[in-house]
Amino acid sequence: MKGYVDDIEKVTLANDDFRRVLYTGKNLQLVLMTLKPGEEIGEEVHEDRDQFFRIEEGEGEIRIDGIANKVEDDFAVIVPAGARHNVVNTGDEPLRLYTIYGPPEHKDGVVHKDKAQAERDHDNDEWTGETTE
Repeated sequence: MKGYVDDIEKVTLANDDFRRVLYTGKNLQLVLMTLKPGEEIGEEVHEDRDQFFRIEEGEGEIRIDGIANKVEDDFAVIVPAGARHNVVNTGDEPLRLYTIYGPPEHKDGVVHKDKAQAERDHDNDEWTGETTE
């Protein structure tokens, strides 16, 4: 197995897709995200998985169980399983981040160019156990 090795800041800053799954293991998944100004992921709850967010560029809020936490470059946030959460771009530039799900959330290799595509594919992109390698 090779795992995943790359300059995560560089690939995150170069990403223009709403969602891009980079690597899926048995227990963790690495996903890039870019939110346009005013865009949000949408409020959600993952009952069975924790989620880590790292902000590389931009300004926003990560809301966890009704509490808005302002975030910007270099911030890290962990959302525990069962917490209602949302990520919102409150700035004037794209909000570029990566997130790690434990266990994985999406099918390996999924790319959603924009939020509309992600919403259309929502029922078809759930992780079913497949890994990158």
